[in-house]
Amino acid sequence: MDNNNSNIQSSSTLNVVGQIVGRLIAAAVILGITAFFTPGFSINNIGALALAAIVLTAMDYLIVKFTGLQAMAFGKGFVGFVLAVVILYATQFFVAGYSISWMSAIIGALIYGVIDYILPGEQGM
Repeated sequence: MDNNNSNIQSSSTLNVVGQIVGRLIAAAVILGITAFFTPGFSINNIGALALAAIVLTAMDYLIVKFTGLQAMAFGKGFVGFVLAVVILYATQFFVAGYSISWMSAIIGALIYGVIDYILPGEQGM
């Protein structure tokens, strides 16, 4: 009986890790597409893209955890849009090789929201 419970816990832990990795990969893809289509938004290399995806995901998680607000630019209203803009802009202070202006963050939040809405799954920012 204990062996069966251990297998279930091990399986659920792997599932959670898989979800986190999947979410980070999806965030990196969406962020890369957003940077490509947004003027004034640049990510210099793949390392900066990966680190930016981690920072964006962590910031989103912390905001949801402490405030209950979701930073999604599309479908979450004005507050979600503003949070998405602030998170995109603030990330440049944590990641070298990532730069964005306020106007680009506004445009980028719109693009990020549309791409996030189109891609299947629940990525979030």
